Parts: sequence; structure tokens; C-alpha cells
Amino acid sequence: MIDRTVEGRGPGLSTDDLGFLFEDRHAELAERVRRVVRALLALEASGKGDDDLARATVALLGEAGLCRLFAPEQGVDPSAPQRGVDLRALCLVREALAWASGGADSLFAVQGLGTWPIVAFGSEAQKAKWLPDALAGRAVAAFGLTEPEAGTDVASLRTVAVRDGAGWRLSGQKTFISNAPVADRIVVFANAAPERGRKGITAFIVPRGAPGLSVRADLPLVADHSIGSLSLDGCEVSDDDRLGEVGDGFRVAMSTLDTFRVTVGAAAVGMARRALEEAVRRTTVRKQFGKEIAEFQQVQGYLADSSAELDAARLLVLRAARLRDFGASSITQEAAVAKMFATEAAQRIIDRSLQLHGGLGVVRGVAVERLYREIRALRIYEGTTEIQRVVIASRLIATEKQRGDS
Repeated sequence: MIDRTVEGRGPGLSTDDLGFLFEDRHAELAERVRRVVRALLALEASGKGDDDLARATVALLGEAGLCRLFAPEQGVDPSAPQRGVDLRALCLVREALAWASGGADSLFAVQGLGTWPIVAFGSEAQKAKWLPDALAGRAVAAFGLTEPEAGTDVASLRTVAVRDGAGWRLSGQKTFISNAPVADRIVVFANAAPERGRKGITAFIVPRGAPGLSVRADLPLVADHSIGSLSLDGCEVSDDDRLGEVGDGFRVAMSTLDTFRVTVGAAAVGMARRALEEAVRRTTVRKQFGKEIAEFQQVQGYLADSSAELDAARLLVLRAARLRDFGASSITQEAAVAKMFATEAAQRIIDRSLQLHGGLGVVRGVAVERLYREIRALRIYEGTTEIQRVVIASRLIATEKQRGDS
């Protein structure tokens, strides 16, 4: 009953028909990541438990050299760290991984979120200590920012850091921390000077097993996902594992999220592409009333709308990524547009594709059913659609006011 034809073909990627937006190295990367997808699909079919599968997935990504994309060979300028990363490369990887598995895509993305702060802001000693295993996929990373009462409003986080001799004690709660159940170390954000608001937020590298740290896999989500909560009860952290200066944490967090936000749109593109391919396949083999359902105009309308929206999403994502890769000082507006449009369009494309599958679309194990569950979170994390709208509109209004003043 479940048609695996599309899965057997493997993912199409934006390098196939939008090559003018890429470099030769990206074509090589596309072929490499296709091989990784084949290995990933075999791994997910192996029957490993959730934690073992998560670790094996990160190891696979590391062995293929994909995690090394988080650490540019030319290094990073701390004054403008986002410029160092090959954003189109990260987008390609997420497009491919999300086509195959939302869980694998999330593991890769959060490996980046938990590694990039060390690449961009870590001391040489911290880089030597923490990066080799993370970039090789031998260690799993996580990013501990979100709290029960501090999501979009990062400045309101309540976890505190108190000096204790030569080190620190961290106390507070973190929630919705992806990779937490299997993470070997977590970049945790705490306020070392609460009276200073966001200017007191400081980043720390907290290893698994640190005294006072407990991790709970207590958040079963709509889609399978390695995620959990952290409790920090006077968690002991060496000052050597403080990331950046006291009060630099807000900049570390925002720089990291700004670097990876566009890639969320790329993941949405991968999911939407898979859904559309599944819909085209289904509608050309399913017959009703004596003909393929692809011959019905209503069905063709759904396919056409989905194809157009997918192309628009890809172009918006790659515009933002290419601007950054070519040295743009800011892509805040372009990233917000890309993230908002791509995730919302993907939701619509997947919904149409499921509808075109009829009753089969809600059967567990069918690709569009999985995608329907996986896409929903992308409209929330790393800045909700509503926040992206505020960012976009605020920029438009500010630009108009500047023009008026001049």
C-alpha cells in the first residue's frame, strides 16, 4: 500500500536547476549529501532505539564531513561572525536531509546551533577542547536558550549564573532543548547580572554529567524528535567554559540564530519538495472514474500552485543565503521573508499533497503523513511566523521614515 518509488529515486536539489546561484563546490556537495541520504534511510530502517539512532545519525553526518561546514576553513571574524559560514552549503544539506527525515534534519541543525557559538566566539583553548569531536560527529551538541517563560523574548530568561570561587553555579530551567537527551555538551545561556537585563546574559559550555545538571526527555512531540528539558540546580561550570565575556551571551545567541535562520526555510523547501514529488507520483498512478486523477483540473490546480510556491520559496531562501555568502552586512529582512514564506508555503504544499492522497494520506508510514507532522514546528522555532512579520514590517516602516526625513 505504501509506495516507496519517490524515496528510491532520492532527493532532487536546488543545484539541479538553479545552478547559477551556486559554485562548483556546491555541486560536489549535492552529490555527497545524496549519498548520505541513502545511508540515512538505511540507518532509520535498522530498528535502532531513539537515542542510539540519534547518535548514529550525528556520527554519519560527521563521517561524511557535513558537520565541518559549521567551521569555515578561513576562520571567523568575531565582529561579523555570520559572514564566515557557507550558508548556501548549509541550505543544501538541510534541503536534502529534510526531504528524507525531519529528525535527521533537526539533529544536523542543532549540532550547528551548539557548535557555531564556539567556532565564532570561543577561545583557542575552547575550540581545541570541544570542536574536534563535534565536527567529526563523535559528540552531540545542543543549544540551551529557551525557557518556560522565555521563548521569543530572549531577554526575559530567568536562569542565573552566580560566581563561586574560580567558577560559576547555574540555576534555572530550560525547555524545548533539541538534542538534549543525547547531547554530550550544551551551550547554556544564563544571566550573570539580572539587574542589567539582557546585558547580563552570558553563555557557558556545560558538559553532560556536570554536577547539578539533569536532563529529561519529557517532551513527546507531534513528530519524532530528540528533545527535552534541562534542570540546573547550582550546576557547576568552570570559568574556562564561559563562552565570551560576561554579558556577551545575548550577542552570542542572536548571532547564532541569525546565522541559521535562513536554513530553516531550506528545510521547509526540502519537506515541500518531497511532498510535491509524492503527490505527482500518487496522482499519476491512482485512477478514479476511469482515468488518472492527475487528469482532473482541480488536481492539476493543486499541483501547479504547489510547484509555483515551491519555486518562490527556493528563490527567496537562496537569495538571502547568497547575499550573506557574498558579504552582505545584514540579511535580517531577507532572512525573515525567506523563513516566513518558505515555512508557510511548505505547510500549504504538504496539506494539498496529503489531500491528493485521499485516505492513504493519513496512514502512518506514508511520507506525506510524516511530513504533515514534521512541518508544523518549523513555523514556530527560530522565530515564529508572526515575529517574522513584525521584523519585515518594522524594516519597511523604518526605511520609509528615513526616506521621509531625508
